[in-house]
Amino acid sequence: MVGRISAGRRVAWCRNAATAPRHHRLRHADALSEIGNRTEHFARYSERSRGISRFLLVNEITQAFVLAAGLGTRLRPLTDELPKPLIPIFQKPLVTFALDHLIGVGVNRFVINTHRHPELFQSFFAAREYAGFPTTLIHEPDLLETGGGIKNVESHLGSKPFLTYSGDILTDVNLQPLIDEHYRRGNDVTLALRHTGLAAAVALRDQRVVDISNRYGVAGNVDFANIAVWNSPIFQRIPARKKISFIPIIGEWIGQGARIGGVVMNDGKWFNISSRAEYLEVHRTILRENWKPGFVKTREWPERIANSAIVDASAQLRGYTVVGRNCRVGADAILQDTILWPDAEIASQSRLKACIVRSRKKVTGIHRDINI
Repeated sequence: MVGRISAGRRVAWCRNAATAPRHHRLRHADALSEIGNRTEHFARYSERSRGISRFLLVNEITQAFVLAAGLGTRLRPLTDELPKPLIPIFQKPLVTFALDHLIGVGVNRFVINTHRHPELFQSFFAAREYAGFPTTLIHEPDLLETGGGIKNVESHLGSKPFLTYSGDILTDVNLQPLIDEHYRRGNDVTLALRHTGLAAAVALRDQRVVDISNRYGVAGNVDFANIAVWNSPIFQRIPARKKISFIPIIGEWIGQGARIGGVVMNDGKWFNISSRAEYLEVHRTILRENWKPGFVKTREWPERIANSAIVDASAQLRGYTVVGRNCRVGADAILQDTILWPDAEIASQSRLKACIVRSRKKVTGIHRDINI
């Protein structure tokens, strides 16, 4: 018997393994479509229990705001012509990892903010969708930071809970415990936290954030992992058209008794790609550890040499070198731990080590540890 199911949950159904007749699956799907807010994507669990059909409730959030408007200052000059969320990781734009990750936990609608080179985002998302899911781009002519950015997309997110996800991180942490904790505790906000070794500005006690940036004198013990779950009342906390981080907003809200939760997520990999060293390191790690996030379904990834690239048979590609689309590498060239963006050209007998070559650049000679 099907009972009432609260919004924010998806229903996963399995009948004595995956061999249930198709008409049985359709009857159950038809019934479920009338429950609460319609859920179009079901997580299916292979569960056997004496041949009895089971309904498994899974907390779900179906919309996300991906923050992609940062300047990428520490990655300049690379980000002078390509926004950081669009830089390639083995041919795949960084922001698409965030989108794939979110799709894996039930998100089916995206809002993405932009600032520098909005035309490149518009070109990439020309169909206004990603993997078949609606994608809305919101341009910020003047940067609003994280808090102002959230307020700026209020009309696109409405009254339902939503996830925020930084477009310049790459991670495969399990997001489901974050969503589950948000619903279980009835939180206003739930932050993904991690021991990153970079900072520890968040004070977490018994899954509750009691201080942030030492506002109330409580020492922090974990770092914000750049992913969070929010309820819509946050919009009333942020002034309109104001450049402001969400950190002071949350800090003030803590003092007023709001339920600000946190989940420490030390599982999986987590990369904050904000410098050339970190950009190179993520490529090194992916190859060295044969790492591929489970949510990346592209069989060819990581793709070291794009199909459209032309590499002379006498050229040597060493270490974690990556050759982008339409690149050309000349005879007897040696590339060590070097990344070529699309349409780059490397002249014959050139030597490059630990270099990042931007799109359409033509390189000759010997270079080491530079962006070109």
